[in-house]
Amino acid sequence: MKETFGDRIRRLREEKNFKQVQVAEILGVNRKAISHYENNLREPSYEILIRMADLYHVRTDYLLGYDSVRLIDASGLSDKEFTLITAIVADLTEKNRKLETR
Repeated sequence: MKETFGDRIRRLREEKNFKQVQVAEILGVNRKAISHYENNLREPSYEILIRMADLYHVRTDYLLGYDSVRLIDASGLSDKEFTLITAIVADLTEKNRKLETR
């Protein structure tokens, strides 16, 4: 089953260990709006969609289900740390690729 917009933003919120009320405060909406978005009862405005993408460090296309690529904000890392993170991501990607082909 394809992940819905609501499923995706709920998962992203839970990965950040945010409560709905925290996300609502950050985005400038009420908690009920977040609940409606997560339950696919309402769609956010373009402005709120962009704020969500910024909050979760993903592209709006990812939130909308058009892109499966997630971004990692590495702007505060040194070159050595960035190289290490890149190697870890490559190793995990290769491991997952091998598991999928079994």
